[in-house]
Amino acid sequence: MRKKRILVIMHKDLVPPENITSNEIDRSVCPYVTEFDVLSNLKKNGHDVRALGIISDLKPLRETVEEFKPHIVFNLLEEFDGEAVFDQNVVSYLELLRIPYSGNNPRGLIFARDKALTKKILTYHRIGTPKFQVFAKNKKTKRHIHLKFPLIVKCLDEEASLGISQASVVHNDEKLQERVKFIHRNWGVDAIAEQFIEGREFYVGILGNYKLTVLPVWELEFNKSDEPGKELYSTRAKFNEKYREKKGVTTKRANITPELEKKIIDACKRTYKVLNLNGYARIDLRVDTNDKIYIIEANPNPDIALDDEFASSAEHMKITYSELLDKVLKLGIAWSKTD
Repeated sequence: MRKKRILVIMHKDLVPPENITSNEIDRSVCPYVTEFDVLSNLKKNGHDVRALGIISDLKPLRETVEEFKPHIVFNLLEEFDGEAVFDQNVVSYLELLRIPYSGNNPRGLIFARDKALTKKILTYHRIGTPKFQVFAKNKKTKRHIHLKFPLIVKCLDEEASLGISQASVVHNDEKLQERVKFIHRNWGVDAIAEQFIEGREFYVGILGNYKLTVLPVWELEFNKSDEPGKELYSTRAKFNEKYREKKGVTTKRANITPELEKKIIDACKRTYKVLNLNGYARIDLRVDTNDKIYIIEANPNPDIALDDEFASSAEHMKITYSELLDKVLKLGIAWSKTD
Protein backbone atom coordinates (compact mmCIF):
# COMPACT_ATOMS: atom_id res chain seq x y z
CA MET A 1 0.00 0.00 0.00
CA ARG A 2 1.01 3.66 -0.41
CA LYS A 3 3.19 4.82 2.49
CA LYS A 4 1.29 6.44 5.36
CA ARG A 5 1.85 8.49 8.49
CA ILE A 6 0.77 6.08 11.23
CA LEU A 7 0.27 6.90 14.90
CA VAL A 8 0.41 3.73 17.01
CA ILE A 9 -1.31 4.14 20.38
CA MET A 10 -0.67 1.82 23.32
CA HIS A 11 -0.50 1.80 27.11
CA LYS A 12 2.24 4.15 28.28
CA ASP A 13 4.06 1.33 30.10
CA LEU A 14 4.24 -0.71 26.88
CA VAL A 15 6.08 1.75 24.65
CA PRO A 16 9.26 -0.09 23.51
CA PRO A 17 12.60 1.63 24.14
CA GLU A 18 14.02 3.60 21.22
CA ASN A 19 16.32 1.66 18.88
CA ILE A 20 15.82 -1.70 20.62
CA THR A 21 16.31 -4.68 18.28
CA SER A 22 14.58 -8.06 18.12
CA ASN A 23 17.78 -9.78 19.31
CA GLU A 24 17.58 -7.83 22.57
CA ILE A 25 14.06 -8.99 23.42
CA ASP A 26 13.22 -12.14 25.39
CA ARG A 27 9.81 -12.84 23.87
CA SER A 28 8.79 -15.20 26.67
CA VAL A 29 8.78 -12.41 29.28
CA CYS A 30 8.86 -9.10 27.40
CA PRO A 31 5.60 -7.17 28.10
CA TYR A 32 5.74 -5.09 24.91
CA VAL A 33 6.29 -7.82 22.29
CA THR A 34 3.14 -6.93 20.33
CA GLU A 35 3.92 -3.23 20.38
CA PHE A 36 7.48 -3.88 19.20
CA ASP A 37 6.33 -6.21 16.41
CA VAL A 38 3.76 -3.75 15.08
CA LEU A 39 6.02 -0.69 15.27
CA SER A 40 9.11 -2.34 13.78
CA ASN A 41 7.24 -4.03 10.94
CA LEU A 42 5.25 -0.94 10.00
CA LYS A 43 8.57 0.87 9.73
CA LYS A 44 9.98 -1.97 7.60
CA ASN A 45 6.98 -1.49 5.32
CA GLY A 46 8.21 2.07 4.74
CA HIS A 47 5.59 3.93 6.74
CA ASP A 48 6.29 7.04 8.83
CA VAL A 49 5.49 5.65 12.28
CA ARG A 50 5.18 7.29 15.68
CA ALA A 51 4.41 5.61 19.03
CA LEU A 52 2.24 7.25 21.67
CA GLY A 53 1.71 5.89 25.18
CA ILE A 54 -1.60 6.68 26.89
CA ILE A 55 -2.87 6.00 30.40
CA SER A 56 -5.65 8.31 31.57
CA ASP A 57 -5.35 11.56 29.62
CA LEU A 58 -6.52 12.13 26.05
CA LYS A 59 -4.82 15.51 25.70
CA PRO A 60 -1.54 13.99 24.37
CA LEU A 61 -3.56 12.11 21.76
CA ARG A 62 -5.23 15.24 20.44
CA GLU A 63 -1.99 17.19 20.47
CA THR A 64 -0.12 14.46 18.60
CA VAL A 65 -2.91 14.12 16.03
CA GLU A 66 -2.86 17.88 15.40
CA GLU A 67 0.94 17.98 15.10
CA PHE A 68 1.68 14.68 13.32
CA LYS A 69 -1.50 14.60 11.17
CA PRO A 70 -1.58 10.80 10.81
CA HIS A 71 -3.42 9.15 7.95
CA ILE A 72 -4.55 6.48 10.44
CA VAL A 73 -4.18 5.49 14.10
CA PHE A 74 -3.11 1.90 14.76
CA ASN A 75 -4.97 1.06 17.96
CA LEU A 76 -3.15 -1.25 20.42
CA LEU A 77 -4.91 0.02 23.55
CA GLU A 78 -6.63 -2.63 25.68
CA GLU A 79 -7.74 -0.27 28.45
CA PHE A 80 -7.93 3.38 29.45
CA ASP A 81 -7.51 4.71 32.99
CA GLY A 82 -7.27 1.12 34.25
CA GLU A 83 -10.66 0.09 32.82
CA ALA A 84 -10.84 -2.47 30.02
CA VAL A 85 -14.28 -1.28 28.90
CA PHE A 86 -13.03 2.29 28.44
CA ASP A 87 -11.10 1.38 25.27
CA GLN A 88 -14.29 2.00 23.29
CA ASN A 89 -14.30 5.60 24.55
CA VAL A 90 -10.87 6.23 23.06
CA VAL A 91 -12.09 4.90 19.71
CA SER A 92 -15.17 7.12 19.97
CA TYR A 93 -12.86 10.07 20.56
CA LEU A 94 -10.92 9.20 17.40
CA GLU A 95 -14.21 9.20 15.51
CA LEU A 96 -15.00 12.66 16.87
CA LEU A 97 -11.59 13.80 15.60
CA ARG A 98 -12.46 12.26 12.21
CA ILE A 99 -9.30 10.13 12.26
CA PRO A 100 -9.34 6.62 10.72
CA TYR A 101 -8.23 3.87 13.12
CA SER A 102 -7.44 0.18 12.96
CA GLY A 103 -9.61 -2.50 14.48
CA ASN A 104 -13.07 -2.46 15.91
CA ASN A 105 -15.63 0.31 16.15
CA PRO A 106 -17.07 1.44 19.53
CA ARG A 107 -20.31 -0.50 19.11
CA GLY A 108 -18.50 -3.75 18.39
CA LEU A 109 -16.18 -3.18 21.35
CA ILE A 110 -19.15 -2.62 23.67
CA PHE A 111 -20.95 -5.76 22.49
CA ALA A 112 -17.89 -8.01 22.62
CA ARG A 113 -16.16 -6.77 25.79
CA ASP A 114 -19.19 -7.60 27.95
CA LYS A 115 -19.38 -11.41 27.96
CA ALA A 116 -22.99 -11.41 29.17
CA LEU A 117 -24.14 -8.96 26.51
CA THR A 118 -22.34 -11.05 23.89
CA LYS A 119 -24.19 -14.17 25.00
CA LYS A 120 -27.56 -12.40 25.04
CA ILE A 121 -27.06 -11.25 21.45
CA LEU A 122 -25.88 -14.69 20.34
CA THR A 123 -28.84 -16.38 22.05
CA TYR A 124 -31.27 -13.99 20.36
CA HIS A 125 -29.78 -14.95 16.98
CA ARG A 126 -29.84 -18.66 17.88
CA ILE A 127 -26.08 -19.05 17.81
CA GLY A 128 -24.89 -21.69 20.27
CA THR A 129 -23.30 -20.34 23.45
CA PRO A 130 -23.08 -21.67 27.02
CA LYS A 131 -25.81 -20.78 29.50
CA PHE A 132 -24.66 -18.20 32.02
CA GLN A 133 -25.40 -15.96 34.99
CA VAL A 134 -23.85 -12.68 36.13
CA PHE A 135 -22.83 -12.25 39.78
CA ALA A 136 -22.59 -8.51 40.44
CA LYS A 137 -20.22 -6.95 42.94
CA ASN A 138 -21.61 -6.12 46.39
CA LYS A 139 -24.75 -8.15 45.73
CA LYS A 140 -25.62 -11.57 47.08
CA THR A 141 -26.84 -13.73 44.20
CA LYS A 142 -27.99 -17.34 44.15
CA ARG A 143 -27.44 -19.64 41.23
CA HIS A 144 -30.38 -19.91 38.85
CA ILE A 145 -31.90 -23.37 38.82
CA HIS A 146 -31.33 -23.70 35.04
CA LEU A 147 -27.58 -23.24 35.42
CA LYS A 148 -26.11 -26.73 35.80
CA PHE A 149 -22.64 -27.76 36.97
CA PRO A 150 -19.82 -27.83 36.04
CA LEU A 151 -19.46 -24.06 35.65
CA ILE A 152 -16.52 -21.83 34.86
CA VAL A 153 -16.26 -18.49 36.68
CA LYS A 154 -14.61 -15.51 34.94
CA CYS A 155 -14.30 -11.74 35.07
CA LEU A 156 -17.23 -10.27 33.17
CA ASP A 157 -15.26 -7.88 30.98
CA GLU A 158 -11.54 -8.70 31.19
CA GLU A 159 -9.31 -10.46 28.66
CA ALA A 160 -6.13 -12.54 28.38
CA SER A 161 -7.47 -15.30 30.70
CA LEU A 162 -7.29 -12.86 33.62
CA GLY A 163 -8.29 -14.65 36.80
CA ILE A 164 -8.75 -18.02 35.07
CA SER A 165 -7.20 -21.19 36.51
CA GLN A 166 -8.25 -24.78 37.10
CA ALA A 167 -9.99 -23.51 40.25
CA SER A 168 -12.27 -21.47 37.98
CA VAL A 169 -14.17 -24.65 37.11
CA VAL A 170 -16.56 -25.41 39.96
CA HIS A 171 -18.87 -28.34 40.69
CA ASN A 172 -21.08 -27.17 43.57
CA ASP A 173 -22.63 -24.02 45.02
CA GLU A 174 -20.03 -23.64 47.78
CA LYS A 175 -17.15 -23.54 45.29
CA LEU A 176 -19.17 -21.29 42.99
CA GLN A 177 -19.62 -18.67 45.68
CA GLU A 178 -15.96 -18.96 46.70
CA ARG A 179 -14.79 -18.30 43.15
CA VAL A 180 -17.24 -15.45 42.60
CA LYS A 181 -15.94 -13.78 45.76
CA PHE A 182 -12.37 -14.36 44.51
CA ILE A 183 -13.15 -12.46 41.30
CA HIS A 184 -14.85 -9.64 43.19
CA ARG A 185 -12.05 -9.34 45.74
CA ASN A 186 -9.02 -9.66 43.47
CA TRP A 187 -10.18 -7.94 40.29
CA GLY A 188 -12.90 -5.60 41.51
CA VAL A 189 -15.31 -6.49 38.68
CA ASP A 190 -18.54 -8.40 38.23
CA ALA A 191 -18.21 -12.15 37.71
CA ILE A 192 -19.86 -14.37 35.14
CA ALA A 193 -20.46 -18.09 35.62
CA GLU A 194 -21.13 -20.09 32.49
CA GLN A 195 -21.65 -23.71 31.61
CA PHE A 196 -18.27 -25.39 31.17
CA ILE A 197 -18.19 -27.28 27.87
CA GLU A 198 -16.03 -30.37 27.97
CA GLY A 199 -14.44 -30.93 24.59
CA ARG A 200 -12.06 -29.29 22.12
CA GLU A 201 -11.17 -25.59 22.03
CA PHE A 202 -10.74 -23.63 18.80
CA TYR A 203 -9.91 -20.08 17.68
CA VAL A 204 -10.93 -18.48 14.42
CA GLY A 205 -9.39 -15.23 13.19
CA ILE A 206 -11.47 -13.03 10.90
CA LEU A 207 -10.49 -9.99 8.83
CA GLY A 208 -13.00 -7.67 7.23
CA ASN A 209 -15.65 -4.99 7.50
CA TYR A 210 -18.50 -6.32 5.38
CA LYS A 211 -16.76 -8.86 3.15
CA LEU A 212 -14.99 -11.28 5.50
CA THR A 213 -11.78 -13.29 5.20
CA VAL A 214 -11.75 -16.24 7.60
CA LEU A 215 -8.34 -17.50 8.64
CA PRO A 216 -7.68 -21.24 9.13
CA VAL A 217 -9.32 -22.78 12.20
CA TRP A 218 -6.76 -23.00 15.01
CA GLU A 219 -6.94 -25.55 17.84
CA LEU A 220 -5.65 -25.53 21.41
CA GLU A 221 -4.22 -28.92 22.38
CA PHE A 222 -3.09 -30.47 25.67
CA ASN A 223 -1.02 -33.34 24.32
CA LYS A 224 0.21 -34.63 27.72
CA SER A 225 -3.08 -34.42 29.61
CA ASP A 226 -5.04 -37.52 30.64
CA GLU A 227 -8.31 -35.61 30.14
CA PRO A 228 -7.70 -32.94 27.48
CA GLY A 229 -11.41 -32.24 27.13
CA LYS A 230 -11.48 -30.88 30.68
CA GLU A 231 -8.51 -28.56 30.22
CA LEU A 232 -8.82 -24.81 29.67
CA TYR A 233 -6.63 -21.95 28.50
CA SER A 234 -5.76 -20.60 31.92
CA THR A 235 -3.16 -17.96 32.71
CA ARG A 236 -0.64 -20.72 33.42
CA ALA A 237 -1.47 -22.52 30.18
CA LYS A 238 -0.82 -19.29 28.27
CA PHE A 239 2.24 -17.88 30.00
CA ASN A 240 3.95 -20.46 32.26
CA GLU A 241 6.52 -22.34 30.18
CA LYS A 242 7.00 -25.14 32.73
CA TYR A 243 3.24 -25.75 32.90
CA ARG A 244 2.96 -25.64 29.10
CA GLU A 245 5.70 -28.25 28.82
CA LYS A 246 4.13 -30.44 31.50
CA LYS A 247 0.73 -30.41 29.80
CA GLY A 248 2.03 -30.39 26.24
CA VAL A 249 0.19 -27.18 25.39
CA THR A 250 0.29 -26.23 21.72
CA THR A 251 -1.86 -24.34 19.23
CA LYS A 252 -1.91 -25.31 15.57
CA ARG A 253 -4.05 -25.70 12.47
CA ALA A 254 -7.04 -27.79 13.50
CA ASN A 255 -7.27 -31.36 12.21
CA ILE A 256 -11.03 -31.63 11.72
CA THR A 257 -13.48 -32.90 9.16
CA PRO A 258 -14.61 -30.59 6.35
CA GLU A 259 -18.14 -30.77 7.76
CA LEU A 260 -17.10 -29.56 11.22
CA GLU A 261 -14.84 -26.90 9.72
CA LYS A 262 -17.75 -25.49 7.71
CA LYS A 263 -20.01 -25.45 10.77
CA ILE A 264 -17.33 -23.63 12.80
CA ILE A 265 -16.66 -21.06 10.08
CA ASP A 266 -20.37 -20.39 9.57
CA ALA A 267 -20.94 -19.89 13.32
CA CYS A 268 -17.94 -17.57 13.62
CA LYS A 269 -18.94 -15.44 10.63
CA ARG A 270 -22.46 -15.07 12.02
CA THR A 271 -21.00 -14.12 15.41
CA TYR A 272 -18.75 -11.48 13.85
CA LYS A 273 -21.69 -9.94 12.01
CA VAL A 274 -24.31 -9.91 14.79
CA LEU A 275 -21.80 -8.33 17.19
CA ASN A 276 -21.14 -5.54 14.66
CA LEU A 277 -17.42 -6.31 14.54
CA ASN A 278 -15.09 -4.91 11.90
CA GLY A 279 -11.41 -4.72 11.07
CA TYR A 280 -10.24 -7.91 12.73
CA ALA A 281 -11.28 -10.17 15.60
CA ARG A 282 -10.79 -13.66 16.98
CA ILE A 283 -13.72 -15.89 17.89
CA ASP A 284 -13.13 -18.45 20.68
CA LEU A 285 -15.28 -21.56 20.81
CA ARG A 286 -15.51 -25.05 22.18
CA VAL A 287 -16.97 -28.16 20.53
CA ASP A 288 -18.38 -31.01 22.62
CA THR A 289 -18.14 -34.73 21.91
CA ASN A 290 -21.26 -34.53 19.73
CA ASP A 291 -19.69 -31.80 17.55
CA LYS A 292 -22.05 -29.19 18.96
CA ILE A 293 -20.51 -25.73 18.71
CA TYR A 294 -20.53 -23.22 21.57
CA ILE A 295 -19.21 -19.71 21.01
CA ILE A 296 -17.34 -18.77 24.19
CA GLU A 297 -16.49 -15.17 23.37
CA ALA A 298 -15.38 -12.76 20.68
CA ASN A 299 -12.09 -10.91 21.04
CA PRO A 300 -12.13 -7.57 19.21
CA ASN A 301 -8.63 -6.29 18.42
CA PRO A 302 -6.98 -9.54 19.61
CA ASP A 303 -3.25 -9.93 20.19
CA ILE A 304 -1.55 -9.40 16.86
CA ALA A 305 2.03 -10.23 17.83
CA LEU A 306 4.18 -11.92 15.21
CA ASP A 307 4.01 -15.35 16.88
CA ASP A 308 0.50 -15.22 18.33
CA GLU A 309 -2.39 -17.36 17.07
CA PHE A 310 -3.89 -14.67 14.83
CA ALA A 311 -0.71 -13.96 12.89
CA SER A 312 0.24 -17.66 12.86
CA SER A 313 -3.06 -18.65 11.27
CA ALA A 314 -2.72 -15.81 8.75
CA GLU A 315 0.76 -17.07 7.83
CA HIS A 316 -0.72 -20.53 7.28
CA MET A 317 -2.94 -18.83 4.68
CA LYS A 318 0.19 -17.40 2.98
CA ILE A 319 -0.40 -13.93 4.46
CA THR A 320 2.93 -12.61 5.72
CA TYR A 321 3.07 -10.50 8.86
CA SER A 322 3.81 -7.35 6.85
CA GLU A 323 0.86 -8.10 4.58
CA LEU A 324 -1.36 -8.71 7.61
CA LEU A 325 -0.56 -5.31 9.10
CA ASP A 326 -1.22 -3.60 5.77
CA LYS A 327 -4.58 -5.40 5.51
CA VAL A 328 -5.51 -4.14 8.98
CA LEU A 329 -4.59 -0.60 7.92
CA LYS A 330 -6.58 -0.80 4.68
CA LEU A 331 -9.65 -2.07 6.54
CA GLY A 332 -9.41 0.82 9.01
CA ILE A 333 -9.16 3.39 6.25
CA ALA A 334 -12.03 1.78 4.32
CA TRP A 335 -14.23 1.73 7.45
CA SER A 336 -13.76 5.47 7.98
CA LYS A 337 -15.06 6.07 4.45
CA THR A 338 -18.14 3.85 4.70
CA ASP A 339 -19.27 4.05 8.32
